[in-house]
Amino acid sequence: MNIQSTFAKRLGNVETSAIRELFKLLAKPGIISFAGGFPDASMFDVDGIKAATDKALGDTAGAVLQYGATEGYNPLRENLSKHMATKGVTVSPEGLIITTGSQQALDLIGKTMIDEGDNVIVEAPTFLATIQCFRLYGANVIGAPIDEGGVRVDKLEELIAKHKPKLVYLIPSFGNPSGALVPQDRRKRILELAVKYKTLIVEDDPYGELYFDASPNACAPRSLLSMASDVPGSLDWLAFAGSFSKVMSPGLRVGWLIAPPELLAKATMCKQFSDAHTSNLSQAIAANYLASGAMPTSMDKVRKVYAARAKTMAECLKVEFGNAIRFTAPQGGMFFWANLTGAVTDARRQSTDVAALAKAAITNNVAFVPGAPFFAHDADMTALRLSFATANEDLIREGVARLGQAFRSL
Repeated sequence: MNIQSTFAKRLGNVETSAIRELFKLLAKPGIISFAGGFPDASMFDVDGIKAATDKALGDTAGAVLQYGATEGYNPLRENLSKHMATKGVTVSPEGLIITTGSQQALDLIGKTMIDEGDNVIVEAPTFLATIQCFRLYGANVIGAPIDEGGVRVDKLEELIAKHKPKLVYLIPSFGNPSGALVPQDRRKRILELAVKYKTLIVEDDPYGELYFDASPNACAPRSLLSMASDVPGSLDWLAFAGSFSKVMSPGLRVGWLIAPPELLAKATMCKQFSDAHTSNLSQAIAANYLASGAMPTSMDKVRKVYAARAKTMAECLKVEFGNAIRFTAPQGGMFFWANLTGAVTDARRQSTDVAALAKAAITNNVAFVPGAPFFAHDADMTALRLSFATANEDLIREGVARLGQAFRSL
């Protein structure tokens, strides 16, 4: 008998993240990475965050360096209430709790909602960590197919009716890994399904602010939460996880959860057991930064840069792969989701072996993430995810060229 034989049985439901394991290879000198899901650190508003930090440590040092309320730092909850109002959402400061990143919000939902053997529906593909989190609590995770417009609501309804899930988890705006944007008519239908089948919809929205539309009246896609007033009763079956990780700083680890009062109370209780409260200093920095009004200007810059990088990646993929790859250019977010098509060129059928391409790419000093880990089951072995967020346009051109060379070597 050894220590391993005494581990909790639930650990048998999950494995180490294949993506995190891939990151170990990225320390190789000279490698160009399209693998990570990170924002570009060079675009953090360091001056604005420093000013927010100085204010927190100057005006409220005693409070922000002390223990705090599990629900969150009141000035941040108040500023988030105002911030959500600009997104068409009416929520009181008491109607949300602060979490240690949106990842904790999802974990709290897992703790409060999922029993061993419960069915849970996610997009196929979806955020890998969510699959792992829900499986850790014993869920049977079921994938709902997507297309270029995100989750297919016809198939989603079939799966809800058949499996009677405890909850449905979706990333409607520029999802990870798909990059898809669910159109407004589908969003309304999702809310109608929640009411019809009395099923909790969990909306994860870390990327909604990263839209590429540069028109004067452009704005973030309407969240499911902002549309709930259009569908009577849907607010009772909707939880929303927000995050500053992609738009302010992932290092602050600040997210928030909006949910029906009964669920929010149970999530708060579980958070007490987990970490007592999210860092008061991080919360104060986020509150001050929001109050400063600096974020819209910072986000305008980020959107323009990411849009240009996405355009460059699309152009380069077409040049290097031609009809051997298929993708829908994203309208926002940080990711391309693509498939190797097996097209016939130069009198031979091109490879669809993404695993072999990933190995050849590393040898050629470029990295991406194979798509298979993003599926709960029935993985698409021809799929891959490419992030354009952290490489500038010159590096994207060079990296996609290296990827094309690796592909042609298969």
